[in-house]
Amino acid sequence: MEVMTAILLERRGATAWITLNRPEAMNALSDTMCSELLAAIEQIERDPQIRVVVLTGTGRAFCAGADLKGVFESAGTEPGADDPMTAFLDLVAGMIDRLRALPKPTIAALNGLTMAGGLELAMACDLIIAAESTRIGDAHANFGVFPGAGGAAVLPRRIGATAAKYLLFTGDTMPARELVPLGLVNRVVPDAELVPTVEKLASRIASKSPLVLRRMKQAVADGLEQPQASALRLERLVLDAHRHSHDIQEGLAAFVGKRAPEFKGY
Repeated sequence: MEVMTAILLERRGATAWITLNRPEAMNALSDTMCSELLAAIEQIERDPQIRVVVLTGTGRAFCAGADLKGVFESAGTEPGADDPMTAFLDLVAGMIDRLRALPKPTIAALNGLTMAGGLELAMACDLIIAAESTRIGDAHANFGVFPGAGGAAVLPRRIGATAAKYLLFTGDTMPARELVPLGLVNRVVPDAELVPTVEKLASRIASKSPLVLRRMKQAVADGLEQPQASALRLERLVLDAHRHSHDIQEGLAAFVGKRAPEFKGY
């Protein structure tokens, strides 16, 4: 895979690992990092050999948010001058939207502090596994900044309005373990076990039919936007189409033959 400067992109079996690689800046989202993340997402989407994506970071933070200081410095302006952030915020939001819509299972492996844009980035993934030392918060309010990639719109859908308002209004961070019961984090593991735990999880998911996983991911997203009756009707329509796929036939044949299925993704 292509070598980049702000992220690392590598393939481990059928899993693509994207590692935020600005530890000196707590993996803050810069123009370069966002552009490289967008390029990586597009590359992964085109590659049928990649079935699962893991997003993690180096150093003591997963991502501390947007590198606003870097934005102002590169623009040669001070906060309060003509808005130098519009293009940058559009880039961040567009990249996160693209990650959210990626038709492959995605796992955020939180290795440390996760705040603001880092939280929005993590919430764009399907699953979140966190190291024990990870602390998570929104933090936008601490700097008079309004979230623009899911902090106010997505967080309440994940943990409920009351808990979301607490994180939004206070700017506090919370231990990842406290966010498991609220549904934001799937699992917390000892720091040293984060990578092997996620590797095993990604490998298990990658062994499933990529077609059924893609259709499940889309059906969940679509269903959350509709009344239950409509979501059930849509689910049945997808099933009717899926019944003619190679993967369901292969899965049933493997079940009858007591062997491991060989899914093709169509």
